[in-house]
Formats: sequence, C-alpha cells, structure tokens
Amino acid sequence: MSKIVEVGPAGYMPQSAPSMGVELAPEGSALLYGNTVTPEEAMRDAAIALLTRKNPTIFPGPQVLWDWKEDVAEKSAAILDLASEIPNCKIIPMPDYRPKYPKIDVKAEINPNHPNLTILDNRIEACIFVGVHCHYANLTLRMIRAGTNCYTVALCAYMGHEEAMASIRDLHASDIAKFKEIVIEERNKLGIKWETTLPPENPSLPKEDNSTLSPADYGEYRSLIMTKKGEHITDSE
Repeated sequence: MSKIVEVGPAGYMPQSAPSMGVELAPEGSALLYGNTVTPEEAMRDAAIALLTRKNPTIFPGPQVLWDWKEDVAEKSAAILDLASEIPNCKIIPMPDYRPKYPKIDVKAEINPNHPNLTILDNRIEACIFVGVHCHYANLTLRMIRAGTNCYTVALCAYMGHEEAMASIRDLHASDIAKFKEIVIEERNKLGIKWETTLPPENPSLPKEDNSTLSPADYGEYRSLIMTKKGEHITDSE
C-alpha cells in the first residue's frame, strides 16, 4: 500500500491531503495513510502505533467532554476504558478552541493555532483526536503532520479526516470498545505486559473550587445557564 498521508514532519505548509487526491472514506470504511481500508485494518495499524511509539496521548474535544447528547456519556466512558489499556497513555482535553495568549500551558492543553507545541513539548509520537469539531480537527491534524513526527488517529462521529494517518468515521461507543479489544490483542502479540489502569491526573492543572462559581463567571455563556423571565426549572440532572 502506497502511503499518501505519512507521519511527518512534512515541512512548512505541506500539501493538504485532499490536494494529494485523498477522499473521505465511504460509509463502512476507514482511511489509513490516505487509502480506503476496512475499519479493523485502520484500527490495527493505529493500535500498533499507540503501543510502540513514545508518549501516546488522547485529545478529547468538546463533543465528548460535555454530556450534551444521548450517546456522549457512553462514548466518554469507552474512551477512558481505551486509555486504560494503552500503556502510559495520557489524556490532554481540548475543551476550548479559542486562541490563548500570550502563552499556554502545553502540559495541560492544546492550542489549535499551535498544536505542534503541545506535541513537541510532551514528545508525543502517537495521539488520538476524538470529539473534536471537524473543521478544527482537519487544520490541527495538518499542522501536526507538518511539524512533528506524531502518528495521528482521528475517531470521528461524522465522515472522518483526510489529514490523519488513521481515520475512523461514524463513531459509536461500540466502535471505541472494538478498538480497545484490538489494542489488547496487539499488545499481547507484542508481548507488552501492562496492568490496566486509568491515566494519572494531570499535575499541571490547578485545583478547582466550583463552590464559589456564579453565572457571571461564565462570561458570554452565562445566558445558557440562567433562567429566562417567566421560566421555571422544576427538574435538573
């Protein structure tokens, strides 16, 4: 199989995957290095990369960080199960895409404007994007391919991502569970001994005290949590 989308660094302003002829995988298929394959084939290649490359990391985005849709909690639980089976896997959440200036804590977050900084600082050679909005994921994955040697995996609820080395589309919790089982199979084949455990808490993140929060702390989003005139909330989660 000739590889069209390869692990970088591809250099400054590399060609986009679509300009090199890569098309989104049809329904029921996946992408691997820009070629259409079965989802299992893409998952197995991705599993080997996550098990053999340094500092595997999962970057969950807003679509799996917030419980906004019926199947999200199930997906999020499956992601934690997957992380627990990848030796020394870290999780760096991506809850907010807005540029952060003058600098970011690259140990704790990823800035879509400069995603390579987080990849390089943490020496990440294999990562998973999951729950990241497609337009941000495509740009970010391309920048990672341009400036780092990171193998990227895109787990997408929609049509997938041409810029990732391995891209799985139409993602459900059952697909993440299948990926986890493939990781375990490949780990056993490689003879890697690992005791299943969740990733440690990120030491860079400050301790949060939510007891003093008020609607004013949510800025432009405060209207989403404040009741409207004449509205009465009788039930909450």
